[in-house]
Amino acid sequence: MQALPVDALPDYAQILSVLEVSPWAGSPQNEANPDGAVRRWAFGPRNAGQVVYLVLEAQREVHLLMVQWLG
Repeated sequence: MQALPVDALPDYAQILSVLEVSPWAGSPQNEANPDGAVRRWAFGPRNAGQVVYLVLEAQREVHLLMVQWLG
């Protein structure tokens, strides 16, 4: 496992902050299910990073499923 590039860290931190208050702001992981609880958010230079997460509304929880860097 490798760390995210330094220039991607501010964008990643911003996503985490937004998820605390507005987890549904990300795009649905499956476009055919726009209201699905699994969401994604691209970040970093050239959107080379992706966060995939699960929103559990009833529990008021957000679970990170994957942080991926393709850069």
